[in-house]
Amino acid sequence: MNVVVKNSIRFFIFVMIQSLVFNQIELGFGIHMMVHPLFIMLLPFETGIFTLMTLAFVMGLIIDIFSNTYGLHASSLLLMAYMRPVIFKFYGPREGYDPLKEPSLFDMGSRWFLFVFGYLLLIHHFWYFLVEIFRFDQFLLIIQKTVFSVIISFLLCIVLQTFLIKKSKSK
Repeated sequence: MNVVVKNSIRFFIFVMIQSLVFNQIELGFGIHMMVHPLFIMLLPFETGIFTLMTLAFVMGLIIDIFSNTYGLHASSLLLMAYMRPVIFKFYGPREGYDPLKEPSLFDMGSRWFLFVFGYLLLIHHFWYFLVEIFRFDQFLLIIQKTVFSVIISFLLCIVLQTFLIKKSKSK
């Protein structure tokens, strides 16, 4: 399947799943289940920063419109998209990334995915809750919401990958 078509379908699926399912579920303890950052993570390695930032902004804006969150999702996805190439470069192999693979749990391995997506998700969630609460006297609440939400979101993203993503065929 063409990469553009595949990612367009993923974009639509992640927006719908986030907006219509996960934003409607209340778990308590300030936990927000956010799986849409996985879309930005799964874009091909060679995706340029302008494309990353544009897709992140559009996705975040659409989810914000559905959720009445006034730019929280857009700003946190933009920060994540901006940091993605930096973290990918830091954790990249010496010979560079294989263009036939995608940055998924199955293609890159669990250790790489744990660190790379874990840091990106932590950045995304911390910024989201920092801007949402916007009070430094509530820093412990920001940390609590970030930690609990990152754990739940990370586990949900792993489950989603097992259902939505097939392992790439590389030689």
